[in-house]
Amino acid sequence: MELRDAEILLAKIKTVEKANKSIDDLSIIIVIFKKGILKNGRNNTESRKKQNILKNVEDLLQLYHDGSLGGEIMPEDANPGLGKGTKENYLYFTLPMALNYQRNSYKLWEAAKAAYLDTETRDIFSPEYVVKMKQEELRTKLLRYKVALQPNKHIEIWGRLCNTFMDKFQGDVRKLFWDNDNSVKKIKEYILKNKKGFPYLSGTKILNYWLYVMIQYTDAKLEDRQYITVAPDTHVIQASEKLGLITHDEAEKPNIREKVSSLWEEVFRDTQRCPIDIHTPLWLWSRGGFKVKVGECNVESSQKWEQLRLPVD
Repeated sequence: MELRDAEILLAKIKTVEKANKSIDDLSIIIVIFKKGILKNGRNNTESRKKQNILKNVEDLLQLYHDGSLGGEIMPEDANPGLGKGTKENYLYFTLPMALNYQRNSYKLWEAAKAAYLDTETRDIFSPEYVVKMKQEELRTKLLRYKVALQPNKHIEIWGRLCNTFMDKFQGDVRKLFWDNDNSVKKIKEYILKNKKGFPYLSGTKILNYWLYVMIQYTDAKLEDRQYITVAPDTHVIQASEKLGLITHDEAEKPNIREKVSSLWEEVFRDTQRCPIDIHTPLWLWSRGGFKVKVGECNVESSQKWEQLRLPVD
């Protein structure tokens, strides 16, 4: 029975005195029927939204693989070309990552490469040496090429990380992975349970992006990579709004980084994709000012972001 027909029937029944006993029952049925329609309507709307986002994501990934979004040179490409499986390579792509917060990523990795190639500052990448250094020496070396920008906080972060790797993993990042069975889930759980030992590296954005970088630039064969969520920096948040995943008002809320990560996990649930697969395309698309058209994305949202002039992560 259609909703309108049921309402008409109820109106007729109410005019018949002898049917009074059944009116309440029929009213309940109609209320349940209405709620079912509303619920189905919401589910259908959410399903259509997800399918539309997934379609745009596939378009964006294709543009990325075609080279239409740029990205021939990524920030981490500024490296000394160490052997992928070496202890030194793992450390190189770990220590600077903890300082990669609200700063230009290209400049950070250019500074890291310069510091590594300089034999006078290369030892800052060796926890064995760092734990024996006086703080002033570490400060001088980290500031020389601007690996560190903050003369106190960044030095403390670097030093604490090196102490953690020496105390727990014999100065070797690979041992952190081995001790956790090369499992993304276990590595993340360990770091989050020991946040004090992993300053900034344990943050939502940096932790996920760091694991992604380790897969790309070392020989790490990490399992269950589906647990590497989208790393929600400024560009990813902008692009997520552009794709309709979040609204402009939501994008301005303090907890937006965590929300964006959760929403992308939901989008990719029960698909062949992992959330981190979309990170670089989103980042490049936003960094390029959304000049490449993807589906029916909202142009107005990107214009609002440009007016905000948020810092580049």
